[in-house]
Amino acid sequence: MISKKLKDTNFILCFSVITILIFRLILTFAIPLLDKTEARYAEIARLMYETKDWIVVQIDYGFPFWAKPPLSTWLSAGSFEIFGANEFSARFPSYLLSVLLLFIAGKLAKKEGKSFYLPGFILLTMPEFLIHTGVVSTDSALFVCITIMMLSFWKVVNNTEKTIWNYLFFIALGLGFLAKGPLIMVLTFPPLFVWCLLDLNRLKAVFSRLPIILGILIVVAIALPWYYLIEQKSPGFTNYFFVGEHYKRFLVPGWNGDLYGNPKYVPMGIVWVYMIAFAFPWFPIVVYKLWKNRTTILKNPWVSFLALWLLWLPFFFTFSKNILHTYILPTTFPMMLLMVHYWNEFDSKKTLIRIGLFFPTAIFVIASVAILLPKDLFTKLSGYPDVSYIMNSDKYLLEKLKVNTENKQIPLYYFVKVENDSVVNKQKNYSGEFYSNGKEQVLINQKEVDSVLSLNKKLFFVIPTRKLEQVSKESLEKMNLIDHNNNTSVFESK
Repeated sequence: MISKKLKDTNFILCFSVITILIFRLILTFAIPLLDKTEARYAEIARLMYETKDWIVVQIDYGFPFWAKPPLSTWLSAGSFEIFGANEFSARFPSYLLSVLLLFIAGKLAKKEGKSFYLPGFILLTMPEFLIHTGVVSTDSALFVCITIMMLSFWKVVNNTEKTIWNYLFFIALGLGFLAKGPLIMVLTFPPLFVWCLLDLNRLKAVFSRLPIILGILIVVAIALPWYYLIEQKSPGFTNYFFVGEHYKRFLVPGWNGDLYGNPKYVPMGIVWVYMIAFAFPWFPIVVYKLWKNRTTILKNPWVSFLALWLLWLPFFFTFSKNILHTYILPTTFPMMLLMVHYWNEFDSKKTLIRIGLFFPTAIFVIASVAILLPKDLFTKLSGYPDVSYIMNSDKYLLEKLKVNTENKQIPLYYFVKVENDSVVNKQKNYSGEFYSNGKEQVLINQKEVDSVLSLNKKLFFVIPTRKLEQVSKESLEKMNLIDHNNNTSVFESK
């Protein structure tokens, strides 16, 4: 009976999707928040949850975070209201958004006579999508908004009746402005415009079926209130966000005006490498199918629509030298839909399934071994005391210090040597802030270290191991090393 099911492709797809989703859910609370990016966004949400300031997104108490609009922060902070401030609740909204997209994709595939689980399998075996299925990120919300916009546009053009899709286009656009700002227009409008130019009847359908005036009012009603309120409460946001984040970040290599991160120097065109590596194995397969059917692409409205949706983003970012692999996330959905479209043309479907399962299987095996392996055996195999030693997170160090329980009255200082206050937020340890509930205080130079040591009371000092040489020997002699991991050393004043 079991052997027969294992030969059933639909059963394999169903089993794989459910298994991956369950295991990915387990990882949302089994793995601590990792520095810098994930822990930073979780801490930003924790600050919103604690301060109840739902307008000004903060990166520290009293310091605004102008780099991103609030949608993802609202989702995580709202989750904290339900489940408390922990890594699971910070990640859970992203997990739910991914499940929502899997459900939508499954319904679309079923209408084409394909397995409901096929889209989910393809998406969950893409590294980029799997990573974002349960990670604290601003990209997940934008991804959903883009997907809803594009699908709505297709539905409107190909359906003469007015449905909810006519309005979802504008709702998603408005929410997209709250997810990452006008970037959503840059990533959606050009491919839609080009696709309409391929057949002017489509352009006519857009103007006749989309409630444009009402739609604009919907977008304004959703997005404008927050943008108005944030500029009132935190003047300077508009200039930094629209000019800095949406022009200089992408077109100025090593943009030094970034208040919250370090400049990224990547070769022009690196986005295509990201497409291959983080959408493996599906992107090369899709490109091959599109090339093989290049003479008929324009004759098939659905394929041409998906191809433009897929290829516009990497084409746009080809000319940027300041990008991350996370930027390719919105391409995973049209890539999946193209795979679903061509699925019946593949003779060796089970071979494709085996190849697709390679990445999630490898990840889950590694994670299971790291989490479940006995400490003695882990030490023998790796040379490290335990898995927490090599994790880029201070969760376990702070738990050992009991900074939120028995030792909550003892000050906690993090040493972050910087030249001036303006770059402090680039160097901070955000897992330390999150897991200490904001108790962490930052020391930025030797003078401040000497000042707190002169207080002659019990203090905890957390110092990046690579920065130990930046602290004077005299200061280190006044402290005892009490714990450390691969990245961080913890001292206690004598």
